[in-house]
Amino acid sequence: MLDVQPSGEACGALATGIDLSGPLAADDVAELRAAWLANKVLALPEQHLTDTDLVRVTQYLGGVGDDPFFESIAPDNPVVALTRRADEKAPLFAESWHSDWSFKAHPPIGTCLYGITIPPVGGNTGFINQAMALAEMPDALRRKIDGRQAMHSAAGAYAPDGMYGNRETEADRSMKIIYSETAREVQAHPFIITHPETGEETLFGCAGYIIGIEEMAQDEAAAIIGELYQWQTQARFQYTHRWQKNMLAIWDNRSVLHRAYGGYDGYARELHRTTIAGAA
Repeated sequence: MLDVQPSGEACGALATGIDLSGPLAADDVAELRAAWLANKVLALPEQHLTDTDLVRVTQYLGGVGDDPFFESIAPDNPVVALTRRADEKAPLFAESWHSDWSFKAHPPIGTCLYGITIPPVGGNTGFINQAMALAEMPDALRRKIDGRQAMHSAAGAYAPDGMYGNRETEADRSMKIIYSETAREVQAHPFIITHPETGEETLFGCAGYIIGIEEMAQDEAAAIIGELYQWQTQARFQYTHRWQKNMLAIWDNRSVLHRAYGGYDGYARELHRTTIAGAA
């Protein structure tokens, strides 16, 4: 029986009572999925997982997604290692709010991240409940985005002239990031979506990957995107996740934003990551 303890913050919960290192029965998978969907971010401590286990858990939840701008650990291992050496000088990876790969035509429905080397200080992950942000949004702001399509692109991050294509600042990075002209492609998604599994209305994405609004002048669009960002990233909608070694976190990209926090200079950090694919 899964024991789920909500964080007391805007989303997130700690779940125990399940061992993910071996095959799960269908009822266990259903219980895990229900807890994940209900809490949006689910942390499972003391899970002793290999990469094969991590892939299996990901498959239970919808299948392993592709990561267009990361190199996986090996050709036969789709897991991505998020690493940072103790002496690394490259800018912190993923410190801006985002929903993973929101610029894809079919973004991953979720992400799994497993703690392997966890520094004694810092290195938290922030999450923002976008269903809550939408539910409490002023009517005037909602009218500006309701029915509108946001234009998503990875150009600012993964194009050759984007953040991670900068040879000077990226030369020392241990994580294997790929930059490409394909990052300039643009994909439209509604600002407001209905979660296909919970039926809950939620915001999807934010400034960074959102670069414009369909059929709107850029200056007007930029003002709305900026106003939305200020609203949707407020502290009252947030949950701060604190890592432990052998902890698995699973989050729902359809209803939360997330970002990495630093604060662990001088310490190494490694987590292993998969994204959850799915038609939903």
